[in-house]
Order: sequence, then structure tokens, then C-alpha cells
Amino acid sequence: MRPLPTSRAAPISSVCRRKLQQRSDAACGRSWAFPISVGVARTKHLAKIASQVAKPDGLVIVDPETELDFLHDLPVELMWGVGPVTKARLAKIGVLTIGQLAKTQRRSLEPLLGHAVGEKLAALAWNRDPREIETHHRARSAGAQSAIGKKSADERVFRPTLRHLADRVGTRLRTKSRLGRTVSVRVRFADLRSVTRSVTLPAPISATGTLAEIAEELVRDVLARHPDEQTISLLAISVSNFEKHSVLQLELPLGLEHEERRPGTKKGMARSAVDHAIDRIRTRFGWEAVGYGSVALELSRSVPDEFRELAEREL
Repeated sequence: MRPLPTSRAAPISSVCRRKLQQRSDAACGRSWAFPISVGVARTKHLAKIASQVAKPDGLVIVDPETELDFLHDLPVELMWGVGPVTKARLAKIGVLTIGQLAKTQRRSLEPLLGHAVGEKLAALAWNRDPREIETHHRARSAGAQSAIGKKSADERVFRPTLRHLADRVGTRLRTKSRLGRTVSVRVRFADLRSVTRSVTLPAPISATGTLAEIAEELVRDVLARHPDEQTISLLAISVSNFEKHSVLQLELPLGLEHEERRPGTKKGMARSAVDHAIDRIRTRFGWEAVGYGSVALELSRSVPDEFRELAEREL
């Protein structure tokens, strides 16, 4: 980490600063030497600005007693909502720093920015940000992605990758006793353009096989709609629209299409039994102890387990 940018930004003991650095290093995987910028402040808005000042690799701690001195010296484009257009409009009335914005009367801002944005920026310029910090909350989706380089948009390429991703996502869902109704996939092509497709199911799922099959169908649909795209560079799966595990409603064998994907059918319950058996074996003997026959097990070694756990949000 580089030294703090300004002395007044962080009148804090060296012991406290060192502990913050150690915790951020541990939380962000410093053993992989990734650059990380951290901002610590009394409000979300100021912490975000502090993290921008800390870039590309630093720690900025803003003391509450001197936060306005720190904030008002900074350029106005560091604020939320101030892009190139807003920056140019503010420059026309001589507003280049956050301090100058704070001293500008609101009636001068409204013709340029509108009532809502002008009022918002005026409040943030004085570090008035009422948003509360939620330290614990459940994610609204669970997902995994894999950058595969530039590979041919062929089923022999994307099918094993999707099976591997479905394995990871399904395992996480079952670990947290969660099911989801909406399955989404993202396909990124060679030119870095991405396409997303999703489907909402009549019943929530967490079965690895079902998740993989649905993801494969969605990717095939993406490729069919983009026949000129012959190369893919990334694949991603996510599940959202969560429900907690509830009483399973059994279903009669009516011969419906994709009956194995419905949790209450005999085939659906068989899939669930297999998933839970694999989960128990992995819990006891490790991830690589057992896997699905359709998944290339060597894919699980592509990312260190410690970093994967950091990257995957808590459900």
C-alpha cells in the first residue's frame, strides 16, 4: 500500500491503520498481488470518494472532524452523478471543486441540473448522505462465471463449462437452503460484447442437472440469434427470485415435458437425492472427491478455492 495521500485525511493511529491494512489485505486476496483501493469514512458517499483518491492501490481514512476540509479540496467529478456532461455544465458557472459546489446556491444549480439532481449534489457536497450501511444482508442472486479465452462457439466448448458453473451455483444454493425461479446466462463474444438471456420457471430449483440443462438451452438460443458470432470469451450463470425450502408438493407422473426438472416428480426427486449425496461427500472429503460425470473435474482447479470463496457473495 502506498502512503495516505493527505495528512488531514487520516489523523489516525498507526496501529489502527496497520490493522485496517492487514484486514483489507486478508479480505481481498493480497497473496495474488491484486491492486486494491480502500476508503474509510463516516458516510457511504465520502467512503466512495476516499476509495477513488486511494487508487490505484492505497488506503484513505477520512477523520470525521476534518472530513469537509478533505472533501471540499477535491475535484467535483469525483462525486456521484457528475459525469463529463454535468462537469462541463458546472464548469460554465465556475464550479470545479466540491467546495465551490457546496458554496453555490441551489437556485443556480437547478436550471443546469434539474431540481432533484441539484438538491442531491448540494447535499452530498456537505457530506449529507442519509443512507445507512448494511453490514449483513442476503444477496438477491447467486452466480458464477468463467473466462475461457477466445474459444469456438461450439457445444463441445460451452457445455462442459456450463456444467461446471451449474455445479458451483447449485452447490451454493443447496448449502444455504435456497431455491430460485429465474435462471440467467451471459455470453460474452470476442469483441467483449455481452448478451444476456433468462427464463422464469413455474417451480423454484436448486438441482445441478436442471440448472445446467436450462443454461445450455439459453446459450443455444443466444448463439442461434447471433449466427455471425463464432467466438465466445466468457460464460456466466446466475439464479435469482429466491425462495426458501418449503414443503415439497409431490406431482403425479403425467408425462409432461422435462418432467425431471420439476422437483416434485419422481425423476426430480432422484436428481435431488444425487445432489445431496454429492454434497455430503464433498463436505467430508473435499470438492474434488466426487463429481458429475458430465463435468470436467479439472475445471475446478482453474481458480484457487480461497479466491473463489471471496468472489462468491454470501446468500
